[in-house]
Amino acid sequence: MNLPRVILDTNVYISGLLYGGNPLSCLELAREKKIRIFTSRAQILELSQKLYTKFDWKEDDIKKLIKSIGLFTELIEPKHSITLIEKDESDNRVLEIAKEIGADFIISGDKKHILPLKKFEGTKIISAADFIKQFTPEN
Repeated sequence: MNLPRVILDTNVYISGLLYGGNPLSCLELAREKKIRIFTSRAQILELSQKLYTKFDWKEDDIKKLIKSIGLFTELIEPKHSITLIEKDESDNRVLEIAKEIGADFIISGDKKHILPLKKFEGTKIISAADFIKQFTPEN
């Protein structure tokens, strides 16, 4: 069985780690090997910087987190540069990963730039809540 190939926007990592809910459920699906999550060095750097500057995380805690994320994500380096989103250049890194691997889904909480796209080169763009609804069969 081919597992869904998924990109989590940086805000989904942060929401899942700090607040739980559907973003955390997405991370748990990867830990349980029910989906494949891909990331890049650029995205990991962005996550590290945001945790450090916006949420006051200590460097050691960030290093531990990145190491644990590495256990259930696949690191790739996109070969193409994308500049589709001008207002928040870092959002393009998510699109670059999706293009590189031919992702099935980008999961995002970004209602300004990412979610309005709805689709990018065949990759469906949805919220964590919609992904969990779609992916998890009703009990």
